Amino acid sequence: MGKHATHIVWDWNGTLFHDIDAVIGATNAAFGEIGLPPITLERYRELYCVPIPRFYERLMGRLPTDAEWVVMDEAFHRHYTLRREACALAEGVEMLLESWGTAGRSQSILSMYGHDELLPLVRDFGIESHFIRVDGRTGPSGGSKSAHMVRHLTALEGARVEPGRTVVIGDAVDDAVAARDAGAHAVLYTGGSHSRASLLEAGVPVVDSLAEAVETAERLVI
Repeated sequence: MGKHATHIVWDWNGTLFHDIDAVIGATNAAFGEIGLPPITLERYRELYCVPIPRFYERLMGRLPTDAEWVVMDEAFHRHYTLRREACALAEGVEMLLESWGTAGRSQSILSMYGHDELLPLVRDFGIESHFIRVDGRTGPSGGSKSAHMVRHLTALEGARVEPGRTVVIGDAVDDAVAARDAGAHAVLYTGGSHSRASLLEAGVPVVDSLAEAVETAERLVI
């Protein structure tokens, strides 16, 4: 990899991993455990935000209590794990990863999914070799990605990755915020957690396919 090559930091859930159906199913199962009505995909994408308790505030009209948050967070991850098995990589992911690497450019994963659960998933899909680093969340769930992104890019300095020549590809406004806070660029993808309208508010390019995301990343860093 050349010193000045563009680097991509991929998000996992809702980006490389097409798991939105599992997310909606697990969210509604978690809601049911505390007596909230189910939510549609469209409503989810309209309201979703980070930190996650603020998302629940939009639904409930108030922030969940600490006790409610513990129940909902545990329930979501329990139900998500059951539904995750039916999910697959997003369309064309393997070819995109292969092509990017063959061109001599690097890529990594930074996800807010738990690190110890993320690594086996990436390995099981047979794509781990495409990435120079794979980082999942450490610490409590539900927060922003910004601090994790700064640490991720700092850890890649030895691989000659420069934040200013890095493009974060994700499905959430928080991905754009994290990229900005780390001095990187961002492209947002409509196949995951947010509506197109909410993604556009981030002020970065918004695309409808990962192939278009990669093409846009190539143009962002000259």
